[in-house]
Amino acid sequence: MSIEFLLTSLVVAALPGTGVIFTLAAGVTRGVMAGILAAAGCTLGIVPHMVAATLGLAPLLHTSAVAFQLFKFAGVGYLLYLAWCTLKQRGALSVEQGASPQAGWRIMASAAFVNLLNPKLTIFFLAFLPQFVDASESTPLLRMLELSAVFMVVTLVVFSGYGTFAAVVRNHLFSRPGVLAWMRRGFAAAFVALGFRLALMER
Repeated sequence: MSIEFLLTSLVVAALPGTGVIFTLAAGVTRGVMAGILAAAGCTLGIVPHMVAATLGLAPLLHTSAVAFQLFKFAGVGYLLYLAWCTLKQRGALSVEQGASPQAGWRIMASAAFVNLLNPKLTIFFLAFLPQFVDASESTPLLRMLELSAVFMVVTLVVFSGYGTFAAVVRNHLFSRPGVLAWMRRGFAAAFVALGFRLALMER
């Protein structure tokens, strides 16, 4: 496992995106456990992209304009739905004290969909992982699965850190309802902005 791959994975995971914003929002609205569950859900959402890349399905998304557009706008629609839920305090990102088992599953499912409906992840696996697989590798598929697993672990650790940090901030926000309301609007605006950026994304 090269240092270059670990550092690149760390940078990619740490860069703010849909998964990071969702994890921060979960931590702020529901606490530490919700933030960690969101991180786990975002990590699970990587699995389909990993499978598509390792089985050779990713080029279909990269070359088919129709498939790419359908996938992309499904992601845009879901981000706008999350923005609406955040503003209305409904669904996985409603403001509550802690996360019940039922709410925990809802948070994980929503987080998984956030990453599942992100076509950039499949293209990322298509363009990024092969660079770290040596041409002389006897088992390239196994090597790609190994690198993917490491990337998922890095993502889980980094996102859990984001969620925990947001939960710590949450303790100060609950004593200031006005600030919490503005934070909620900020997350909703971020989801809209990410949806708009995804809508403009080209293959």
